Amino acid sequence: QVQLVESGGGLVQAGGSLRLSCAASGSIISINDMGWYRQAPGKQRELVAAIARGGSTNYPDSVKDRFTISRDNAKNTVYLQMNSLKPEDTAVYYCNANVLLAFGSSWSRYWGQGTQVTVSS
Repeated sequence: QVQLVESGGGLVQAGGSLRLSCAASGSIISINDMGWYRQAPGKQRELVAAIARGGSTNYPDSVKDRFTISRDNAKNTVYLQMNSLKPEDTAVYYCNANVLLAFGSSWSRYWGQGTQVTVSS
């Protein structure tokens, strides 16, 4: 099986920065796209940033120019650098990975357990 373990969340003042990390472990052959999502109370889970294995990235307008996603393929790890944080960025942040566990099998998506990010005004 696959485990995605997130770290780096916490409490920060508006305008501050945080860096989230998510490490994937298990019998992994390869990881395709990876991403970060967030879910605030009473709201649907939404995409925050995505990165392909080759490094191309995708962001919604709400975080563009403030958040940067990166990955280390050798470590099966994805990062999210969050700058100029706003109170509306407060949410539980989840990482997601599209994983191949065996040659000839299908790709499967896995989720981390989530890490809380709270931005105070």
